[in-house]
Amino acid sequence: MAADKGEPVADFREQAKLWSKGHTYEDFEVGKVFRHHWGRTINEGDNSLFTTLTLHFNPLYYNEPYAKAHGHPRVVVNPLLVFNTVFGMTVEDLSEGGGPFLGVDAMTHHLPVHVGDTVFAESEVVDKRTSEKFAGYGIVTWHTKGLNQDGEMVIDFRRTNLVRLRDE
Repeated sequence: MAADKGEPVADFREQAKLWSKGHTYEDFEVGKVFRHHWGRTINEGDNSLFTTLTLHFNPLYYNEPYAKAHGHPRVVVNPLLVFNTVFGMTVEDLSEGGGPFLGVDAMTHHLPVHVGDTVFAESEVVDKRTSEKFAGYGIVTWHTKGLNQDGEMVIDFRRTNLVRLRDE
């Protein structure tokens, strides 16, 4: 109901405007670099819950005295959580527009991430071509780097997606 006249308000879907999210194939040029949003500090709860839910039983990920005895200043963040966090930060810029995920290649963990560290992500377009198999799509590959709060690379990988063409 309209607040002042008691008249019904039209269905909100009739008033909504379609607002596209993400980029299309034409927005990606080889060499273009995306510095993804503000980063993420990984806390103890993030690491503990992720490690428990994924059944990782390496004590480095949940036992601080053990981690310190093995040369770490704090508990080590589960490397799969580091990957998922960095990957997740790239979605808004790289694949939010839709298109099937084709995989990750050449992933390397360079340095451990510890509870309390903040990770950031940046991605460079390294390859693109139109798809011969799927009309209306291109194939784009990015090289993503995960950096810690000191600017040191903690992880990098190549990621490939099908990406919609703008005019299709």
